[in-house]
Amino acid sequence: MTNRAVIVSGARTPFMRAFTDLTRMDSIALAGAAVRGLLDRTAISPAEIQAIVWGGVVLPSAAPNIAREVALDLKLDFGCEGYTVTRACASGLQAVTSAAAAIERGEYDVMIAGGSDSTSNAEIKLPQKVVHAMAPIALGKPKPKDYFAAARQLAPFVDLLPRQPKIAERTTGEVMGESAEKMARIHGVTRAEQDEFAARSHHRAAAAIASGRFDDEVVPIVTPDGKRIGRDGLVRADTSVEKLARLKPVFAADGTVTAGNASPLTDGASAVLLMSEEKARSLGCTPLAAFRSWSYVSVDPADQVLIGPAISMPRALDKAGMTLADVDLVDIHEAFAAQTLSVLKALASHEWAKTRLDRDEAVGEVDIDKLNVHGGSVSLGHPFGATGARMVTTMANELARTGKNTALLGICAAGGIGASAVLERV
Repeated sequence: MTNRAVIVSGARTPFMRAFTDLTRMDSIALAGAAVRGLLDRTAISPAEIQAIVWGGVVLPSAAPNIAREVALDLKLDFGCEGYTVTRACASGLQAVTSAAAAIERGEYDVMIAGGSDSTSNAEIKLPQKVVHAMAPIALGKPKPKDYFAAARQLAPFVDLLPRQPKIAERTTGEVMGESAEKMARIHGVTRAEQDEFAARSHHRAAAAIASGRFDDEVVPIVTPDGKRIGRDGLVRADTSVEKLARLKPVFAADGTVTAGNASPLTDGASAVLLMSEEKARSLGCTPLAAFRSWSYVSVDPADQVLIGPAISMPRALDKAGMTLADVDLVDIHEAFAAQTLSVLKALASHEWAKTRLDRDEAVGEVDIDKLNVHGGSVSLGHPFGATGARMVTTMANELARTGKNTALLGICAAGGIGASAVLERV
């Protein structure tokens, strides 16, 4: 491939629990902090950036094209293109693979891609009854009679207050945690297995922080109130299976999903610098990794809405001409421990292979020593649009650091989406 796209570097903000230290920074501000940190760390001239692709889920209504706003806020060249993509929790990976595809088509030589989300700044939606009554007043030049007309539309004066937003499927009404509970029942995932998985995620993330593994990707930021934050704020090195076992189920009285074995609401951003390999060499940049393949799939949300990676991961491997046994590292988005463990059980299932993948043999069992080696979303947090870019950055760095050759990524997303990619060391 003459224009192979390579990953040169990645940077992200610390990931923090929603409504804490990053509350005053919206998705655009977080994105700008990550991109600024990336530019500072690589010392590449901002004039070299030809385009930005950004992923987001909770998009700001006043300026939904975050990519272009970042280019303007950072005073990049006015010709720097910018567009924003949304594919639920796979948005960050979608942004990065979209940039890679554009480079490989010869459209650009240097791009930044990534994603951000600020749950703290999610906009509270008014009931449609209120919107329909008040929009003509807000958008026009109302006369006194218009207010009386609006009042008549609002009568009877019930259901006027905003309702608590839920992370639920529009087509089924099923909340994500309920989906995880259903998957746990289908695949026989126990509460003990989930808590063990969550504890391991925290311990591995804590070890990565302590060893300096994340120093290559996390850039310190200063909040609007002057506080400097340099580390992820959700990782608990002292957690244990025993502590997690004391937590009550959240979504069903007799359930297994708790706040401890699920990813928390998180604020943060992650950015990736991509170039054509030829351009990277000419600028004196050392590539870390490249994409060998990627795959996006969809499943019936009424079935198992978060099982998509059990289909997209095998397809990405097939496109790369590989098997699971060929892979050195596996990184799966941990929306819930129950969901990740269900995906792993599906990959190891001969029945799943026959009924859902049209193959005779199971994809295989994932070696726990290869899986999420530095933790995942349960421990690090999950800013919806940023997770995919975080995973790309972490795995690209790990391949370059260890000399291992390949990493397989898997992400579940709302709408029954599965997203996967195979990275190879350059």
